[in-house]
Amino acid sequence: MNSIYNNFVEAIGNTPLIRLNGPSKETGCNILGKAEFLNPGGSVKDRAALAIIKEAEENNIIKKGGTIVEGTAGNTGIGLTLIANSKGYKSIIVMPETQTKEKIDTLRSIGADLRLVPAKPYKDPDNYIKFSEKLAKEIYKKNNGNTIWANQFDNTANLNGHYNNTGKEIWNQTKGKIDGFICSSGTGGTIAGVGKALKEKNNKVKIYLSDPKGSALYNFIKFNELKIEGNSITEGIGNSRITANFKEAPIDGAYSINDHEALTEIYKLIENEGLCLGTSSGINIVGAIKLAKELGPGKTIVTILCDKSDRYHSKLFNKEFLIINNLPIPNWL
Repeated sequence: MNSIYNNFVEAIGNTPLIRLNGPSKETGCNILGKAEFLNPGGSVKDRAALAIIKEAEENNIIKKGGTIVEGTAGNTGIGLTLIANSKGYKSIIVMPETQTKEKIDTLRSIGADLRLVPAKPYKDPDNYIKFSEKLAKEIYKKNNGNTIWANQFDNTANLNGHYNNTGKEIWNQTKGKIDGFICSSGTGGTIAGVGKALKEKNNKVKIYLSDPKGSALYNFIKFNELKIEGNSITEGIGNSRITANFKEAPIDGAYSINDHEALTEIYKLIENEGLCLGTSSGINIVGAIKLAKELGPGKTIVTILCDKSDRYHSKLFNKEFLIINNLPIPNWL
């Protein structure tokens, strides 16, 4: 591992695996979390952001002074903005106004040109993703080109970044002794890229989806039907459609996870293991426990620890919010 990086971008990736002791003990398995919160932008989305920008540079679509436009639930926007800052690009980030104050504040504090829009379903022409695409087209004309719409959901540079890096890192870190990989899907880039990389090495590795309530992906995997049930306070994961990235994911099975289960695990890990993780990590860890129980003792399961709890303080540690949503409250609040 290189000890001196020349810039911000070189520090993305090569994150460690951390053994989750509570979940491992509970299942008799080795449950490992890929510590993606240690990326310099603070989340797994640094990888997708970098892969998308790199591909645009290699294809001469963007050069110095160019603009990157994206619709995001927050973390991809943070990654894109920080990489843009380090490479001399501008970033325009479109985000639903329902995302946490912490993500909004972070984007503003790092200099993103942030456009908040009302939260609307994907089929609505003013949905944040479609809004960002229209905006990118307008800016492209003004900029004489030199503009990219990152399009993280359907731009397969996203999954290729995880195939070439995250998946290979996991295989090498476990020395190939891995029985299952599980994570949630927002764009589908992580589960598709890591899934393909691991299956290529050993087709017997089980790839499972951990899906929050309010997402249609669980029902799609189980019953081939895009049907939504329930809702979730999680951000940036789950989907009502099959993205170009998700379409490529070699998925063997899926679990539907509720917020109560996810928050219970998040609070246990803070209290017992000093790991302060965000809401999607909670969904992933509950899924890893379920997969470990299904595969049986002695197996090695890897999941993704996407980001830290500090991006969700206004939800995770807000007693009033938790009571209103009938969610568990950490005993120290």
